[in-house]
Amino acid sequence: MPISINPSEEREQQINLHHVQMNKWNAKEQWHPMGHPNDSLKNPPLIITKGKGVHIEDIDGNSYVDGVGGLWNINCGYGRAEIKEAIIKQMDELVYYSTFRGTSHPRSIELSHKLLEMTKVENMRRVFYSSGGSDAMETAMKLARQYWKILGQKDRYKFISLKDGYHGTHFGSSSVTGNARFRRAYEPALQGCYHIDSPWMYRNPFTEDDPILLGQKCAEQLERMIVHLGADTVAAFIAEPVLGAGGVIVPPENFYPLCREICDKHGVLFIADEVICGFGRTGEMFGSRGTGVKPDIMTLAKGITSGYIPLGATLFNDRIDDAFANNNDSIGSIAHGYTYSGHPLACAAALASLDIVEKEDLPGNASIQGDYMMSRLKTFEDKFASVGNVRGKGLMVAIEMVSDKKTKKKVGKPYVASIYKKTLERGAIVRTSGNNLIISPPLVIQKEDVDVIVNALERAFEEVIL
Repeated sequence: MPISINPSEEREQQINLHHVQMNKWNAKEQWHPMGHPNDSLKNPPLIITKGKGVHIEDIDGNSYVDGVGGLWNINCGYGRAEIKEAIIKQMDELVYYSTFRGTSHPRSIELSHKLLEMTKVENMRRVFYSSGGSDAMETAMKLARQYWKILGQKDRYKFISLKDGYHGTHFGSSSVTGNARFRRAYEPALQGCYHIDSPWMYRNPFTEDDPILLGQKCAEQLERMIVHLGADTVAAFIAEPVLGAGGVIVPPENFYPLCREICDKHGVLFIADEVICGFGRTGEMFGSRGTGVKPDIMTLAKGITSGYIPLGATLFNDRIDDAFANNNDSIGSIAHGYTYSGHPLACAAALASLDIVEKEDLPGNASIQGDYMMSRLKTFEDKFASVGNVRGKGLMVAIEMVSDKKTKKKVGKPYVASIYKKTLERGAIVRTSGNNLIISPPLVIQKEDVDVIVNALERAFEEVIL
């Protein structure tokens, strides 16, 4: 007689088989972004299977507080019923239609209105949709060049950005990214892209402890570069309000206002890369707003849908809209776009996500929890020989690790990997970037989970000897 297996045992066998299969395939058939394929084989990626609130779970059932926030983007947390329901409702109504010339749909129209309402302070007037942050920056760069051609200034094609800044992985966006690591394997890059020093207090050759002087000196570099290149050849200055992937570099408060003045003086556009900072991560709704600067162009992604569905958006102010509106030549036609520009499901997710951001005041919570996190992590500078600097704004925080505090020599990869592993073992996941640990949890995080992250890091630094 055949042996009967009860349903629960059969289900458990299926789960175990699936578990074995996932581990067998892991990293052997897929290349992962921002890593060497051989490294992924030696150190298989953590397989994340579940998420709820600020917690994630791996394939082995281990739970972690997500100190990475997906990838800076799970602002509203995992498993939000409001966003899920908005997506399902939209699927029942219209799963997809193009927003190319001649057609549109209600959600893209509603979201455009919402975004412009949210950016009235910045005088934004038009929205162009894409599929993510790199797309949004590519759009900003292409339409910035087009803007100057419309005005008859075709020689304005050059871009100036910051060393250590990160703007994406396309040929244009990687060309204005200020770290050669993201370009080296793919060069030659886009012509006409130049970089100036970022105002990084911990690592700068200009001042000892005067951030205002540093901001002034780095802004002067921008003006010297514009003059050197020829102001009538520069299309735009591009910068993140807080430099994210470059190490959470928070510029001095005078830097961006000075840059705005310089751009205005020479007629240069100011493009704010808000892909990470936008929708509350810095403790303000937009990072630019926290600097007191009104950009000409804003790039948005990540938190716009809280990561539930890919979406990017590029916003243009009245200055740029007027130029296109007053032009009737073919040069004013936008010969740019993506199949999934303004995807209905993504727009529906964005509307639900932004409703949560506003109703729950996630920028305010990011400010409160970020201040608390910083107050605890700052003590690491005195406690641990390997912690050279703790910096951040809102829920963007970095711990920079050094092997010598006087020379600021960076620690090696094995030490960083050990700190990461020990932190993981204690129930929190953080991100490593060079000699930095970067912490960017969902904006809904509360004090008790901030403590989990900080306590896990503290134990890791206590156990791993430099």
